[in-house]
Amino acid sequence: MSEKKLYSRIEFEELRKIWAQEMVDDIPLTQEARDVFIKADRHNWIHQTNWCGEPVLQLPQDMFALQEIIYKTRPNYIIEIGVAWGGSLLFYATLQEVLGGELVIGVDIFIPDDLRERLNSHSLLSKRIKLIEGSSIDDSVIDKIKKIIGNDKKVMVILDSYHTHEHVIQELNKYSPFCGEGQYIVVADTIIDMIPPQTHRPRPWGPNNNPKTAVDEFLKTHTEFVVDHEIDRKLLFTCNPSGYLKHG
Repeated sequence: MSEKKLYSRIEFEELRKIWAQEMVDDIPLTQEARDVFIKADRHNWIHQTNWCGEPVLQLPQDMFALQEIIYKTRPNYIIEIGVAWGGSLLFYATLQEVLGGELVIGVDIFIPDDLRERLNSHSLLSKRIKLIEGSSIDDSVIDKIKKIIGNDKKVMVILDSYHTHEHVIQELNKYSPFCGEGQYIVVADTIIDMIPPQTHRPRPWGPNNNPKTAVDEFLKTHTEFVVDHEIDRKLLFTCNPSGYLKHG
């Protein structure tokens, strides 16, 4: 009987990188995954996950990637642009509570009273959440955030609101100064640039006008940020390809 190989943790981490690269290099597999994503999106696949009872409009794969980033970088503040149903705010608040962060700041143009009530009903988690109603690119909203975080640069930003190129590039320019070295800006739904226009959900964005095109333009003049391709390589399914931007 052959003995089973026991890997050290360091060896296993190196193997995981190799496996992730091999998965990326398997073009038929990645295309099949993209095709599944496109077909499943017709049934609003990404809307099927909850956290603490509230919907999270993200793929679980991406939420786990965000969890890994938060664990590694330990931001004191997480700014989420685009609150939606609040499930992702509760997810980040859970991590902040466990890891000793400060607050999750949620920004949206409209936050219904019933959502506020539900988000305020989670005891310890509710204390980790601060809501700001208004446009993410409005200077008054930026000023409110500055008053909350002060000069702290251990800040993570997640951009997941209005997905046109013009709006996202404005968000990137306005929110990137909040992130210090080693922290992340996550630009959601860069996948839009890689899939056909979705007739089942007409939107003002699409190929050549979306978060990915905004990321490409932003990186030309902000060389302090780079795409973390190590994250990309291990996510076969993701809404945010090339959207995980690391400072430094």
